[in-house]
Amino acid sequence: MKNPLFNISYGLYVVTANKNGRDNGCISDTLCQLTVEPEQVSLCLDKSGYTCEMIAETGVFTASIISVDAGFALFRNFGFQSGRSVDKFADFGDVRRVANGTLAITAGTNAFISVQVDKSFDLGSHVLYIGKVTEKETFDNSDSMTYSYYQKYVKPRPEAAAEVLVKGRNDEGQTVWRCEVCGYEYIGEELPADFRCPVCKQPTSAFAKVAMAAAGPDEPNKYAGTRTEKNLQEAFAGESMARNKYTYFADVASRNGFE
Repeated sequence: MKNPLFNISYGLYVVTANKNGRDNGCISDTLCQLTVEPEQVSLCLDKSGYTCEMIAETGVFTASIISVDAGFALFRNFGFQSGRSVDKFADFGDVRRVANGTLAITAGTNAFISVQVDKSFDLGSHVLYIGKVTEKETFDNSDSMTYSYYQKYVKPRPEAAAEVLVKGRNDEGQTVWRCEVCGYEYIGEELPADFRCPVCKQPTSAFAKVAMAAAGPDEPNKYAGTRTEKNLQEAFAGESMARNKYTYFADVASRNGFE
């Protein structure tokens, strides 16, 4: 049964920070207005994220409000890779430097607000920031994108199975769990209680067993013939582990509709 928390409506934002001249940003759905006078907002970020770390040190950030005009490329750039290993702004030029030194995103957004952090609270896996709005601007009157809208109309979806016969097992009898946010697949009988998606950092509540297509007497199931990390190592035994790893990730991405 669907988790009732998934029914809560969230807006989507690109949260940006700057530290020592380095810009970074991430996708967030946790920005919330707290008071009107003074204008205060809260933001909750995963403490393992690079943007969260930068905000903790600088005390400022900008949240660009994503509009329904945004395409999946915006989410892929800011939500599906880590700023610790890539420069997310290297090939992204739709930005404007604002007063607090961070970047506002000017494409696929309808407004931005900049914030000076006043308080922060350690919530274990996340940090909650509360601060005052120091600058704001509306770009256009397009509707803001909600998380529900993103799931229905923006996020690429794997090809739906025509029938469901076996739930959550591949051709080797292993249980497969898929992150409903980014499509990452975990193989194992049970998800560890403290497991978090290595791609989008979602907890176990975001995972569901994969529904397999029904297989005829001479047909393998959906996963037959696909490559796992184990048989990749066998197939490419003479190659480096690094190449095997990249091939495996590319295969997982292709199965989930990411070319």
